[in-house]
Amino acid sequence: MGLSTIFYYIMGLFLLYIVGIILVWPIKKIIKLIWNGVLGGITLLLFNFIGKYFGLSIVINPLNAIIVGFLGVPGVILLLILQVMI
Repeated sequence: MGLSTIFYYIMGLFLLYIVGIILVWPIKKIIKLIWNGVLGGITLLLFNFIGKYFGLSIVINPLNAIIVGFLGVPGVILLLILQVMI
């Protein structure tokens, strides 16, 4: 086994590592976005359950769930402010 063969094995492993990182990174982002969307929907459900005693509610639809999923609690406040303004 020559020195060039060892070099090619090392380069192949390095390229395999880089390709693995490139393929795994988007999957983690997608899973995080799905998780945040689910948490956003649950947050909206809880807000609507508690808000009905105060006369407040936010319609639950995919757009609102995504906004709350991205922004969290500030997203709920943003949707409430937009509802009051419109």
